Amino acid sequence: MYLGRVVGCVWATVKDPSLEGQRMLVIQPLTPDLRDTGKRLICLDTTGAGAGETIYWVRGKEASFPFLPKEPPVDTTVVGIVDSVHLQSPAPPAASPPAAAGRKSPRKGRSC
Repeated sequence: MYLGRVVGCVWATVKDPSLEGQRMLVIQPLTPDLRDTGKRLICLDTTGAGAGETIYWVRGKEASFPFLPKEPPVDTTVVGIVDSVHLQSPAPPAASPPAAAGRKSPRKGRSC
C-alpha cells in the first residue's frame, strides 16, 4: 500500500463498460512523512475520498479486488482514508564500548 493525497478528479464519458458509475481520482503520491513524491496518477475510488484528503492506495492485481466479482481494468485503487500518520524518529546509533587497552584481537593471522 502507498500513501497519497487527492488533488483532483477525472470525468470520462467514454470508458470501459465495467467502469460505469466508478469515481476516478487524481492522486499525488506521498512519502511516509507526507511529502510529495513521484508523478500524479489516476486511481479508482472505493472510499468516497474528497479533495485534499490523505489516502492509501494499492496497485497491480490487488487494485481490482474491491470490485469482485467484477474485475474492472484498473491498475490503482484508493482503498482507505488516512486519519493520521505517526512516525517515530530513528534512534541514534548505539555507542560501541571502548576497546580495552592492551588487549589483542582474537583473530589470528593477517588483519584486513
